Amino acid sequence: MPDSRVALSTSSVYPLSVVGAFDLADRLGYDGLEVMVWTDPVSQESGALNRLIDHYGLPVVSIHAPTLLLTQRVWGTEPWDKIDNSVRLAQEVGAEVVVVHPPFRWQKEYATGFAEGIAQREADSGMAIAVENMFPWRARGREMLAYLPHWDPREENYAHVTLDLSHTATAGTDALEMVDDLGERLRHLHLADGLGSFKDEHLVPGRGGQPCAEVLEKLAAQRFAGDVVVEVGTRKQTDEDRELDLAEALAFARLHLAAIGKS
Repeated sequence: MPDSRVALSTSSVYPLSVVGAFDLADRLGYDGLEVMVWTDPVSQESGALNRLIDHYGLPVVSIHAPTLLLTQRVWGTEPWDKIDNSVRLAQEVGAEVVVVHPPFRWQKEYATGFAEGIAQREADSGMAIAVENMFPWRARGREMLAYLPHWDPREENYAHVTLDLSHTATAGTDALEMVDDLGERLRHLHLADGLGSFKDEHLVPGRGGQPCAEVLEKLAAQRFAGDVVVEVGTRKQTDEDRELDLAEALAFARLHLAAIGKS
């Protein structure tokens, strides 16, 4: 069997709640969940999450810190407090990874010493804090550096990285090359797809232009022990179509992880 677990991000069921995500993950056969911390109180509270873990028998494999534009006021506005609270929550629910985005360019004070701050928190907590690859913002033919120190984590001094395949599509970067360049620093995978538009599409894997199958097979051949987290957008779907899409994404992940993982 492949070494990697296939987990469902709670963001994949939005606007359903964290409870809805656990229910879907259980019924579809996912190995666990990544909890995106947002305005849903359950996503912020370890007691509620641990009750769901016990009820469904599914682990929370990772916590996604509230570092998105839409979650700028979750747990206050101080960025390091968001990271510290996310690490604490991950410890309390038994998760192994905290996923964070790099600072926005207007968060200059936070960005100064960001890599060092992440490294210190990893050393203090023993938690893997995996910084996610992002993308430049584009409008009217212009490109803007929206993240500091950069949206591409390869040149930064992060011990752990999350590779998001929707973000590689938006950025126009080579996902397979990123896997090679990151090497053992690649700790976590967000499985999605994209067609390369300026929007962060988060399509079901196999419906865009990213080498999702090849990335999974490469990681399986390398005995990648990190988690593969399905992070696709279903916001406009009916309940039935959402379930079908998430079942398809899970089947895609298992198929391509097993293709090489059994050898």
